[in-house]
Amino acid sequence: MTATDRPSATKDDPTGPARGDTVAGVVRQWRAVHPDLDTGPMEIIGRINRCAALLQQAEDAPLRRAGLSRAEFDLLGALRRTGHELTPGELARETFSSGAAVTKRLKQLSERGLVERRGDTRDRRVAHVRLTGAGRDTVDGILPEQLAYETAALSGLGTPERDTLTGLLGELLVQLEGRLGVPRA
Repeated sequence: MTATDRPSATKDDPTGPARGDTVAGVVRQWRAVHPDLDTGPMEIIGRINRCAALLQQAEDAPLRRAGLSRAEFDLLGALRRTGHELTPGELARETFSSGAAVTKRLKQLSERGLVERRGDTRDRRVAHVRLTGAGRDTVDGILPEQLAYETAALSGLGTPERDTLTGLLGELLVQLEGRLGVPRA
């Protein structure tokens, strides 16, 4: 189906061009310039990206109050949720970060007393990282506030809609991870 074949949005069809979100305006502009192109993928990916940006922007407030970046909190969260020491390489895989970025963040977190590094007894090139008590307290203090924000952000959706969205996003993620070669947990 091309953009010109797609019907205008109605109350029963929220995917059409009359939708009032930011992405709908972008799609309308592209349809005016290229009416022959199917903007359907843009309507989905654009909305996912816009939602992610807005959620992250608001979610980062508790992190800023704690003096953490999102990436630093992701490292602390990986250590907390796995419950054991991880190497910097394992942390890079857990957080989808580069090794260099993880090394830089671990240095900052170590200087602030949130993580500890210890050398491997068998291989001095390997380091093991664990949370300190302060690191664990930091994660445990921030997480409830983040989850409360996420609950509030999703409060406009009923349980069936949340369940449907969860399932669809899960299916998309599995497809993308499989195509892009990202290991699944």
